[in-house]
Amino acid sequence: MSIGYRELASELRDAIKAGVYAPDTTLPKQEDLKAQYGVNIKTIREAIRVLEAEGLVTPVRRRGTVVRSRPPMKRLGIERYAKSKWKFGLVAFAADREASGREWQPGDQTNATRRVEADAEVAEAYGLMAGAPVYERARLVKDGGVPTHTLTSYYRPEHVEGTPLVDPKPGPAGAGGGFAVLTLQGLEPETVTETFHARMPTPDEMEQLELPAGEPVMVLQRQTFTRDGQLVEFARGVHSASRFSWTYTFKMPD
Repeated sequence: MSIGYRELASELRDAIKAGVYAPDTTLPKQEDLKAQYGVNIKTIREAIRVLEAEGLVTPVRRRGTVVRSRPPMKRLGIERYAKSKWKFGLVAFAADREASGREWQPGDQTNATRRVEADAEVAEAYGLMAGAPVYERARLVKDGGVPTHTLTSYYRPEHVEGTPLVDPKPGPAGAGGGFAVLTLQGLEPETVTETFHARMPTPDEMEQLELPAGEPVMVLQRQTFTRDGQLVEFARGVHSASRFSWTYTFKMPD
């Protein structure tokens, strides 16, 4: 009895997880799968679409159906923002890399800075009128040449004008990154609030992050405050869901 596409997808999924088809190798050709499982080409294509939507495989022109490499990096929680790290030159994304046993280079992060009008969300966070001027600092971060996430921060002009935070040079904004720069401005970060949600990516995000069809993204909103509660950074990030495992260690409150 011939199996359906869901059953075939399950067979192939189990084989991928068992290592029968290793990361960055290709699945057998459709004709070979047809002979092996006794199914028609339509069933094979539908099964492959299921695996593609799950982020397990990616069709690559002239190669075939390639099994995706899934080496999730640790995305640390409070530890990535430890002052003992950024005060001595280790920025947050680099702290994640080191915790994951990965090397990093300053060029792994691009920068694009410009003065823009605050949108409604940024304006509300800062207590400004919509359209008030803010500085936008947009970054694309890569690991081994593959995009992992974007992060776009917004600052009040009086906090960052004339500092490395408005310098478009690739890489972190000097040793310690943006938090160190804010500290030198008398605005030392003390508290961070992060909010996450998952959704499907926009077409632009799919292109920028080089996402396969069907892979969701994790969307971050970060607000950074000084000890006296002043907001000094409002940031939004979009993360490829398969590139990170999210790790949090904390003391349970009373």
